[in-house]
Amino acid sequence: MANERLRGAIVESGLTLDQVAARLGVSAKTVDRWISEPNRKPYRRFQYATASLLQSEVSYLWQEERTSAEVTEAGAAELVQLYPHRSVVPNRLWPQLYAQAKNHFDVLVYSGFWLTEDAAFHRVVKEKSAAGVSVRFMLGDPGCAAVEARGVDEGIGPAMSSKIRNALLNYSSLFGLPGVEFRLHSTTLYNSIYRADDEMLANGHLYGVGAYMAPVLHIQRVPGGELFDAYAESVERVWENARPISSPDNVGGQRT
Repeated sequence: MANERLRGAIVESGLTLDQVAARLGVSAKTVDRWISEPNRKPYRRFQYATASLLQSEVSYLWQEERTSAEVTEAGAAELVQLYPHRSVVPNRLWPQLYAQAKNHFDVLVYSGFWLTEDAAFHRVVKEKSAAGVSVRFMLGDPGCAAVEARGVDEGIGPAMSSKIRNALLNYSSLFGLPGVEFRLHSTTLYNSIYRADDEMLANGHLYGVGAYMAPVLHIQRVPGGELFDAYAESVERVWENARPISSPDNVGGQRT
């Protein structure tokens, strides 16, 4: 059953879904899901922001509010495995994870160079493309300030931009495949995120440390959980603001 109270409050406010989304800093698709999917409640901060925007009470827009203990319990259920370093994650896990994808296949990184050399991963991408699954790659824009800063932070300087360009070259055979899209983003990347439907690997980034030495969370979406959706929403924000590229040759920017 849709959240008709939220739908009605938006209509009464005179705002469109796009306008509500823009003021809250989320996507219009996310707001639509809050309305159409009864189990998809926004995080508490968005509930209060939405209620304030629509001049309504949180308890009116979203009934049966859960306690913090319930939220914590659901969050614990979302955690499948914690790896202290990406380097100890089994190499087979990435292609195994993506082999299950039917609706969402997302890769959000700066370069993710090690993955570009995984033949099993390339094979899965091609299989999913042939099966009609949408595959989205988001790599860092080699010429942007965020990538430059990350290179300095890791002590590799311009090599970070070079790694991205080389990663794109390694993906050359994937450009042009049905349903496979590449975009470049200029965000400060707090996590590299690898999503396959309702599971994902989130590789955190630590200042001055290469991603291969940073922790990885293997999480899954569970009813009532908020952790998975928090990461998934960040992927959508990056995708919406990233610029499409059609080949490794039209990256643009200063070559290193």
